[in-house]
Order: sequence, then C-alpha cells, then structure tokens
Amino acid sequence: MDSTVAKALALIETLAASAQPIGVTELAARQGLTKSNVHRLLQTLAGRGYVVAVDRRYTLTTKLWELGAQVVGRLDVAQVANPVMQRLVAEVDETAHLSVLDLATCEVVSIHNVESTQPVRAYSRIGQRTPAHCVATGKALLAAQPPEALAVLSKELARFTRHTLYRRADLLVALEKIRRDGYSTNVGEWREQVGGIAVAIRDHAGQPVAALGLTVPVERLQSKVVKRYAPMLVEAADEVSRQMGAPGPRDR
Repeated sequence: MDSTVAKALALIETLAASAQPIGVTELAARQGLTKSNVHRLLQTLAGRGYVVAVDRRYTLTTKLWELGAQVVGRLDVAQVANPVMQRLVAEVDETAHLSVLDLATCEVVSIHNVESTQPVRAYSRIGQRTPAHCVATGKALLAAQPPEALAVLSKELARFTRHTLYRRADLLVALEKIRRDGYSTNVGEWREQVGGIAVAIRDHAGQPVAALGLTVPVERLQSKVVKRYAPMLVEAADEVSRQMGAPGPRDR
C-alpha cells in the first residue's frame, strides 16, 4: 500500500467525519503525522479540488460528493426503484430503502430512501453502512449469494443485541429459510427498537443487485403486519427486477 495515498485518504476520512473545519495541528495529532507532512498532503488535496482552507482550517469541498453522485448515477436500480418505492410508502406509510451489498466487508450500503410520514419512524442516511448479517436488506442479499461467496463470513460475527444471529451456522440456517420464503426479516437484530422486511432485486442476468426493504419500528412489526407487508414487498421488488430485465422465476 502506498503510504502517501493512505495518509491522504485518512485525512479525507477525518475531514468528512468532522462537522467543522480542522487545523493542521489537530489533524497532525489525530493522524500521528508531522505538521509539515499534513500541510503538504493538504496542499496536494487542495490543488486537486478536494479540500479548501477556511481561516487556516481545512474542510472538504463537494468534489467527493460529485464523484459519488457519478457512481450512484450509474446504479440504475435506484432510478428504476424510486416510483415503486413511492407507491409502496404511500400505501403502508413505513420508510422504504434501497441497499446494495459490499461483500468484501459484509455490509450493506443505503443508496436511496423514501421516508414515512409517521411521527415515530426508523431513519437511515444515504451512504450509511450497516452489518449485512443483522438487517433485513443485508440478509436478503446474503441469501441471494452462491454458497461459495458466503465463505467470507466469520464463524462468529459481531453481536449488537440479544437478537443478533452472530454465529455463522445459525445465520446460514436463517438464510436458507429466507430463500424458501422469498423475503427476510429483522426484529431488533441491529438496533433493539428497529425492525424490517426486505426482498432482493435482480438484474437482467438474474444477479442480485440490491435489496428493497421496509424499515419498521419493532413495536409496529407484529406477525400480522409481516404477513401483510411481505407479499407487497415481494411484488414491489419483482416489479423493479422486471424493469431491470430480470428473467422470470421459471427462467432463473
């Protein structure tokens, strides 16, 4: 790994996490670097348009957002799914979200949300990463992977609540059930009070490209609600999959 590139990326990540501009001295202390080294890196990043100085302190420009928007713009699934998600939320008034799987880190990344109007609702920001093994969209996408792809899962995964399926063996059993049912659920596995239902979306090659989920406070996620929402979500995800050119169930 190029150490200069790694240091520059670490500076970008630190600035991105800060709500306020940060000075050279503080950045150097946080990164364990000399002030001269930090200054040189910042000048390079400024020259490329990634950072700007504000009263001798540094903050990120919108260039990273612009690059990210270009990538997300190529994820046609978000554009295709939006009207379907809007209709779904209008019917059930729960927050719908679209996530993609980063199998290298076993996380799902939120790429599009349609918010509920409920006063008590779950919220996730665009770009938010969550552990795939304990949220509905993550489990839906893991269940859609070939068995060999799941070899990356550790024997014991991070445990966040008493409901988390943190043992790989238990998770694999759950994923098999998800394949049979056609949808996944999460009842307080990531956050005690947050649950959800999700279904995988496939592309023209029949490959899982995203998952469409409803995020529902656990207090509203009774079994009768799951039974009502699951078919609606399956239908919505199938509609998006068809528009993405996915083959029908018989052809998969």
